[in-house]
Amino acid sequence: MRYKLDNVAAPWLDSYGEVAPNLDYSEKTISEAVLETAAREGEFPALSFMGKESSYKRLAEEIDRVARSFHALGVRPGMRVLVCLPNVPQAVFCLYGLNRLGAVPTMVHPLSAVSELVFYLNEASCQVAVTLDQFYGKFLEVKKQRPIGKLIVCHVSDELPFPLSIAQKWFSERKFPKLQGDLDWADFIAMGDGVSESYIADKDYRSEAVVLFSGGTTGTTKGIMLSDLNFNALAWQTANMANREVHHSKMLAAMPVFHGFGLGVCIHTMMFIGGTSILVPRFNVKSYAKLIRKTKPNFIAGVPTLFEAITRNRYLDGADLSCLRGVFSGGDSLTIELKKKFDAFLAEHNASVRVREGYGTTECVTACCLTPYNKEKEGSIGIPFPDTYFKICKSGSTEEVPYGEEGEICLTGPSMMLGYIGHEEENRQTLQTHPDGHVWLHTGDLGVMDSEGFIYFRQRIKRMIVTSGYNVYPSQLENIIEGHPAVQRCCVIGVKDALKMQRVKAFIVLKDNCPKDEWMKESIMEHCRANIAKYALPSEIELRDSLPTTLVGKVAYTVLEKEEQGA
Repeated sequence: MRYKLDNVAAPWLDSYGEVAPNLDYSEKTISEAVLETAAREGEFPALSFMGKESSYKRLAEEIDRVARSFHALGVRPGMRVLVCLPNVPQAVFCLYGLNRLGAVPTMVHPLSAVSELVFYLNEASCQVAVTLDQFYGKFLEVKKQRPIGKLIVCHVSDELPFPLSIAQKWFSERKFPKLQGDLDWADFIAMGDGVSESYIADKDYRSEAVVLFSGGTTGTTKGIMLSDLNFNALAWQTANMANREVHHSKMLAAMPVFHGFGLGVCIHTMMFIGGTSILVPRFNVKSYAKLIRKTKPNFIAGVPTLFEAITRNRYLDGADLSCLRGVFSGGDSLTIELKKKFDAFLAEHNASVRVREGYGTTECVTACCLTPYNKEKEGSIGIPFPDTYFKICKSGSTEEVPYGEEGEICLTGPSMMLGYIGHEEENRQTLQTHPDGHVWLHTGDLGVMDSEGFIYFRQRIKRMIVTSGYNVYPSQLENIIEGHPAVQRCCVIGVKDALKMQRVKAFIVLKDNCPKDEWMKESIMEHCRANIAKYALPSEIELRDSLPTTLVGKVAYTVLEKEEQGA
């Protein structure tokens, strides 16, 4: 199929030949597309995990085994299954195995707090979940608040080479007495051996395939329904934008599988085009640098925090990075200073490429705009992907503004989401039919487009903190913190941080007669640790007698932000 919009201006199409409009997109499901790749690639490695390679032949076998096992468990087409895993092979097997069955993998952060997991299960109506043994204890707490029909527990040791597998099993794996309804991964897989009836779904490639969670335009966490077309289109667009050989290339998959960037680019794009994803289950700079030296990847993608961390240490001193064909930055704005710094770092290490900054949103899986390989404009996030169209509209309207004028970034294309789960008003606000007759995604971000089609990101309309590439929503944290019995009022803001770009700071007013001391701060932090994901925890708590307010009595968080900027 081809994706073409009539009556939509696209100035970038005339200037940059590498951006081919109207690509041919697969009408297959994501699992069908990957199995088709597997049939061609055979023994070529699809996944590499801590020294163990899995061929495309094995990937195809595992996809089929997982599909049969979920079918034996009672999972049927349309059902959502919570996949709470880091970047381990089982996450990839579940992604495609569930899709082959017609079910919907719902990908969530394994470091999520208990209350967040309960929310995800309820929001997506999941009765089956998959997690890692080290998170089993947390799921036992989840079960006290919200029943789970079946819980499948994976082990990293199952996918490690010998003798690492033995060491992991004996020294690192958590041992828990499993409750009724809980299954070890090996027992779960064995269930599928007896499945003989048809289990492969006749699935429409335009229907819901994956759910990812994001804050959307208001800061309220929502499940985003994404189709097979969304993911396959993204993969083909990404390959087209790379402008380098992508077949049989290797990509370091450090971005998490529950994130659109990690799932859509680092994993599915590689599986779609016949490359190798080098899975990184846990990021730290030293191990990341070691992997680059050892595996010599062709592509790396990350958030600015990652690139900043690489330049701050000497783990890659003397490393030859001539293997790199592409370095992509997304998830947050890449400062001009950091781009210059990392470009110089690449040049010093024999790389022939520079950092290409992109822009995206989970509402279109991930990236939808990227700096061309042959032209940069300082401060720009690049030009739209093939068949993806951008326009800048007057905020709060569908009225397009002239080139060079600031407004809301709106986009449309084959990777645009189906919608949010159960949030009809948000869907109406976010997916709007414009006078041209097309449905456009209103991103909630301010930006500018120049006459050549280059996009410049300005700021988020929605109030949001981005820390180490993760979106953190102040209103959610404030609600949690105000749940502490001593807290009267709270305001959360993001403050600049040299490594994380932003870190979370909480300003708190206590109830009368509550002591403003270090013990109270620690009590509030304990409350936060129990209810907030680790990456979103406040790095600092400041106790105040009052908070600045607007004329209508709302907390004036912008005043606090200005105070911090001044400090």
